[in-house]
Amino acid sequence: MKRIVPILLIALLCACDADKQQQNAVPMIEKKDIRIANRLMTPEVLWHFGRIGNVAVSPDGKNIAYTVTWYDIEQNASNSEIYIMDIDGNNKKQLTRTFERESVIQWRPDGEYIGFVRQGKLFEIKPDGNDEREIAGAGDYSINEFCYSPNGQKILMAIDTHVTNVLGKDLYKDLPKANAYTSNDLMYRHWDSWKDGSFTHLHIAEYSNGALNSIEDIMKDEPWDAPMKPFDDISETSWSNDGKLLAYSCKKLTGKDFAESTNSGIYLYNTETKTTELLTAGMDGYDKHPLFSPDGKKLLWLSMERAGFEADKDRIFIYDFETNAKTDCTKEFDANPSGAVWAKDGKSVYFTACFNETFRIFQMTLPQGAFKQLSKDGFFDYQNVQEIAGGFIATRTQITRPAEIYRIDAKTGEGTELSFVNKDILDQLDLPEMELQWVKTTDNKTMPMWVILPPKIDKSKQYPCILMCTGGPQGEVSQSYSYRWNFALMASQGYVVIYPARRGVSGYGQEWTDAVSKDHGGQPERDLLSAVDHISAQPWVDSERLGAVGASYGGFSIFWLAGNHNKRFKAFIAHCGIFHSESMYVTTEEMFFENWEMGGPFWEKENERTFAHSPSKFIKNWDTPILIFHGERDYRVPYTQGLAAFNAARMRNVPARLVVFPDATHWVLRPQDAILWQREFFAWMDKYLKK
Repeated sequence: MKRIVPILLIALLCACDADKQQQNAVPMIEKKDIRIANRLMTPEVLWHFGRIGNVAVSPDGKNIAYTVTWYDIEQNASNSEIYIMDIDGNNKKQLTRTFERESVIQWRPDGEYIGFVRQGKLFEIKPDGNDEREIAGAGDYSINEFCYSPNGQKILMAIDTHVTNVLGKDLYKDLPKANAYTSNDLMYRHWDSWKDGSFTHLHIAEYSNGALNSIEDIMKDEPWDAPMKPFDDISETSWSNDGKLLAYSCKKLTGKDFAESTNSGIYLYNTETKTTELLTAGMDGYDKHPLFSPDGKKLLWLSMERAGFEADKDRIFIYDFETNAKTDCTKEFDANPSGAVWAKDGKSVYFTACFNETFRIFQMTLPQGAFKQLSKDGFFDYQNVQEIAGGFIATRTQITRPAEIYRIDAKTGEGTELSFVNKDILDQLDLPEMELQWVKTTDNKTMPMWVILPPKIDKSKQYPCILMCTGGPQGEVSQSYSYRWNFALMASQGYVVIYPARRGVSGYGQEWTDAVSKDHGGQPERDLLSAVDHISAQPWVDSERLGAVGASYGGFSIFWLAGNHNKRFKAFIAHCGIFHSESMYVTTEEMFFENWEMGGPFWEKENERTFAHSPSKFIKNWDTPILIFHGERDYRVPYTQGLAAFNAARMRNVPARLVVFPDATHWVLRPQDAILWQREFFAWMDKYLKK
């Protein structure tokens, strides 16, 4: 027996060593050196960029912690790490280096540790990179997101929690291998996932010295999510300064009621009485992103007025706990505030908003609600604003440059880059130039349009041109940076790219935004054709080599244009587009969207006009080559829409190509899938638009 023990120990050590060797055989996904010989962007170069995620300023305002995600094309995967730098951008340091993803970084209120999530568990690490530790006491929970209470004595966690039995194996315990979903009502799936009986619930735990105690589900047995899906984020919650109240947004509806309504509410949970109160009774639109004032006496949130309209104007509402009064503070502000944060003195609110196709930083002073732009104008977007001494920290993007962290001077509005995560790649690229042009529409309006030009364009020559049809149908045509619909990448392949702010987009006033609803196939599409005719008049654009591309509602535009473009285009590309409006109505999930945009169901006579613009109605006019992408797990615009469009095109003998991604949703997120997407994209455009 004495000889067996050492043998077992040796075997165990050998097994552990084999595991380590196997893990080490897979390279860690991290920043890689890349050399770009021809100074042009390619799909492969695009996936070498580091993507900045969470950005958090330390409580004392001296440091910035942030995450960067790196991708590996060969492994078809990504990894995120935590970094830190001084508030002026100096002394950058990587704090973590693991095979697992680190995310959701939060400074502990005392500034002694940075908390984060890794593989569903909570960890803390000191700002100098020492003393990394797992926060004990979470047991078997898998944590999505978290945040500390302001006094550091509690931690709020978002945890997926089983509530109802809808899976076959849950309903019939003797059939553990059965694979079936069941439902008696609508909303059995949403965006990219089927309802499996689990909901994201908020849990509160006592916290002390790196350990959790007394974990409590404050939504026990409730069949709804907080934070809300599909874009759930811990910013949907807020602690009062004393840690006694927790505000959170939630849409406490199920089934058909959920599908037909945008009525989310702001709820207050009292940690002492264990009671929950609805603060927004009688407010029937979206209410989101609550935030307590520094002294805890007020609460702001973003509110939409019109029920069932997901793109209504966002208003900043403020509730005064002493007077019980709710005040709309942005009646005179004709734009959508986002990312609102209180000033440290509680006398004003900072936020970003899109004006004339760029996101700028604004200040709203209280109580009178006067507005002032703080950032300097330019071709860039600011987001994620945090106040520091003498200014702000924010992320900044351009159509040609990915997100970096900037410091903005409060007096001058000038931005200074701090992070330089992608400087080594950008320095090796010849980047496209941008212009903001103004287009006269068919109803004599003036429409802004971004024009992205090939690097080192020679305007004595002519170039093929791509029209980008934006989705939404509401949304922003701004300076955001996309890793799939990347205009710098398109322009670098020798194309002029135009991106018009057609009717329906934000940044040009709410009246302009409202104009797309119930007019799909009307003025918004005429705006797109006006943009094409405007750019075709430029001597450096070849009007015989025009293409059009778009996704989602932009895909609707492509399918509609295919039957109504009067020979303007030589090639089309549609991604996850709406082809048959009637079947879209009865197969999508968020019915409030269809009811608002189309006026209601197609079987009611008063909606005949809106459904008459379905692209399928114009298939007899299709004669232009079309490439169609779709993800099988897209439940917003079911993939049968793409199949129907492709089948119809081929039955019309129109040259067409279909690319379906079985694992993709409304988006294509995996590196190899995305590169394949981009190769197919440019192969199709080059075939029909390049001489």
